Amino acid sequence: MSRKIAFAGLRHGHINALFQAAMDSNELEVTAICEEEPAALQAFLDAHQDLQISVYTSLDTMLQEADCQIVATGDYYGKRGTVILKALNAGKHVIADKPVCTSLEELDQIEKTAAEKNLSVGCMLDLRTYDPFTTARKMILAGELGTITQIQFGGQHPLLLNSRPRWYFEPGKHGGTINDIAIHAMDFIPWMTGMEITKFAAARTWQAFDSGCDCFNDAAQFMLVMENGCGILGDVSYAEPDSHGYKMPHYWRFTVWGTKGVLEFNCIQNKLTAWINGETEAREIIAEPYTGPKYLDWFLMELDGKDAEMNTELILKRARQTLELQKLADNSKF
Repeated sequence: MSRKIAFAGLRHGHINALFQAAMDSNELEVTAICEEEPAALQAFLDAHQDLQISVYTSLDTMLQEADCQIVATGDYYGKRGTVILKALNAGKHVIADKPVCTSLEELDQIEKTAAEKNLSVGCMLDLRTYDPFTTARKMILAGELGTITQIQFGGQHPLLLNSRPRWYFEPGKHGGTINDIAIHAMDFIPWMTGMEITKFAAARTWQAFDSGCDCFNDAAQFMLVMENGCGILGDVSYAEPDSHGYKMPHYWRFTVWGTKGVLEFNCIQNKLTAWINGETEAREIIAEPYTGPKYLDWFLMELDGKDAEMNTELILKRARQTLELQKLADNSKF
């Protein structure tokens, strides 16, 4: 028997991928969509013609009337906490684009409500299912790099002012570049290494480019420490040249140092490079295809009462860590 899912908030393009995955799933039936902003609703309808589902312009009305057990949301970041809390209070499981919300206070309420009502919260975290990333994890956990000592990564994005949603640059709607992007790394790095991030040493955001908005810091860097003392240096700035889009290797590129060697990989190229102590030439490693579950599969597994690699507890933990890191940057004097 399939579960019924409704979509509330269509303001970020990522929601299209989740919508298509739900439409393609044998375990889900899409029953409704809701968008309170007329232009965003029309754009979605234009992109998904001939839909045989209910269309709402009020979240409250949809939650009262639509036949669904799950609500998915891709609203602007500052509104997601409200959407999620309303859905949870209506007895619905929730799956969201990242970030889940933009404040620790909202996250506290989401965590409390989900626990009290025994409901699940999913999130579109997908780095751990990219072929080079799963291959890197296999090598690291097998000890091929020895003890991991340093990690440096970049999650740089193009700013794309002419096509990025305008709400990014409106006060109160974005919530911070670290919270926007870094949650992917906060989820992936512990999964890749088998170790937790235990300390936030430093974090900073600032305006490096001309976004035309004083409320939007487009550059972000931070320093973290893992449980074995491994240091992490991260940059999640909107620094990629627009004309190259998402095709540059700096878009999620990781370099991992260990006591036995160094490994580098990114999400654009289907290969990894390893420099192993004792060898004189770099190894070029073709990534192994990943065929396992993805974020939507894990979410549905949890609803079925099965052990899921990614679950509500983990998602809310990673959201909390990222919000705490954003708060550290917001309070930085640099």
